[in-house]
Parts: sequence; structure tokens; C-alpha cells
Amino acid sequence: MIKKRSYFTGLTLLVLVISSGFINFKKEKLEGFHLSNTEVIKYHVPNEYENEEVIIPVKVPNVGKSFTGFAQKMAYKESRGMLHLVNPYGYMGKYQFGRSTLRTVGIYDFQEFLRNAEWQDEAFKALIARNKWELRKEIQKYSGRVINGVEITESGLIAAAHLGGAGSVKKYLRSNGRNGFKDGFGTSLSSYIRKFSNYDISHIEADANAKVDLE
Repeated sequence: MIKKRSYFTGLTLLVLVISSGFINFKKEKLEGFHLSNTEVIKYHVPNEYENEEVIIPVKVPNVGKSFTGFAQKMAYKESRGMLHLVNPYGYMGKYQFGRSTLRTVGIYDFQEFLRNAEWQDEAFKALIARNKWELRKEIQKYSGRVINGVEITESGLIAAAHLGGAGSVKKYLRSNGRNGFKDGFGTSLSSYIRKFSNYDISHIEADANAKVDLE
């Protein structure tokens, strides 16, 4: 009788331990999706002995200073290139668009947007065209200058506008870098101006009314 009681007591304790593990797992929360200012992320994966760690470096794809390189680096920095990602602030897709911005470029079906890689790429191009128009005077005036130790280039300003909006970029430039901006993850305009400098995005023309052609 004592042996049976001990057996059932032990079994009950085992079930409670396993259950608590599942409860804790459900409570885990992914805090954010923007990357830090470093270009390498280290993932720690237990090996077969379960008491050592294997470090796997993940680097930004290197495709040069072309527009393709610009787009791939932006997607990597914003979401690690994950098409279906929605972050805690509601920004969507691999380039992390807000809903109001998507409506501005002509996209209203947000579920389809998350499934459609072509829509996401075209929305990215349309936003570049709009930001080029909004910042056309600033691009001409400030390109080549150095603010907070960072050279100002067209692609850097367009990347910064993707992060914080064209208005924030104008304030940053006009204040000579004193009036900065950081998003909800602490990413600054200056870091984007630096990381995305000197990319060739010249084939996209400034267009105040650029929209995605969904047909």
C-alpha cells in the first residue's frame, strides 16, 4: 500500500512539473523585431551534450551597393526578411509598413499584403518615390555634408525616412542633428543614414503620388 501511494505521489509531482513548464512557455513573449546596430546576430543552440553552446553567425546578405542590395538590407534590418511578420507595434511585412502608409500607397487588403511578396516590394518602391519627392530639396542641399560624424547621402536619407518619416528627417537635418528620432526599439535616424549610405537608388524617380499597381 505504501509503495502504491509513493508511486502515485511521484506521478502527480511529475505531471505538475511538466504542466508548469508548458504554462511558462505560453507566457513567453517576443519583445521586438528590429535589429541592433551590429551587423551580426549570434544564436546560441545547445549541442548533443546539452551543456555546451554552438554559436552560429548570421550576416546581412552582401549584394553590393545596388538597389537590390538596398532593398535586401532594409528587409533584413526591419524583419530579417520575414514576409508575414507583424511586430508588437502593428508594422507589417518584411519592410515593416504601418497601415496608414499602406493606404497612402494604395493597399487596403492587409492580409493579402502579408502573403504577397510582389505587393511588398512594390509598396517599398512607391514609398521611396514619395520620400524622394518629400526630401528632394534636402537631398540636393545636404548631400555630401557630415552630421554627427555621418556623411549625408540620398539613399541614407531615404532609409531614415522609411524608419521615421520624411518630416523627422527634415527636422534632423535642419537642426544639424540635434533634433533626433528613435523608433520604439531605440533605432536612430543617424544609424540608418550611416548604414544605408551610398546605395544606388537613382532609377526610382521622385513622385508625390506614387502608388502600387495591383493589376
